[in-house]
Amino acid sequence: MRLLLDSHTLIWAADEPAKVSAPAMSLMTNAANELLISAVTIWEIAIKVGKGRLPPSLPYRLWMDKAVSDLGLKVLPITVADAEQQVGLPFHHRDPFDRMLAAQALVQAIPLVSADPIFDAYSVNRIWS
Repeated sequence: MRLLLDSHTLIWAADEPAKVSAPAMSLMTNAANELLISAVTIWEIAIKVGKGRLPPSLPYRLWMDKAVSDLGLKVLPITVADAEQQVGLPFHHRDPFDRMLAAQALVQAIPLVSADPIFDAYSVNRIWS
């Protein structure tokens, strides 16, 4: 199964794995599953680090490279189809990063690993508890 990680899931899995729910962690550590992070998540974390709102445990590039390697992540690019889906989403949530994750999860038919219930408003298959 392919799994798309929300930004907080990525951060917690890399730095504070005890914060990830047991069901989510079980799926994430199953070698049969493919873990994905969106290009938008890489950008979101970089913006927050640059603004000083998110202090990673290492400098940004080192942290991101280590997280990708340690968790065996693949980067999911943003496609025109993903952007088109995002355009048509209702404004349950105004965060552009989360809206793109919802769009990608819907277009790609990938479950989203996230503690954030806002994704339920978009009928995204959300995995957490």
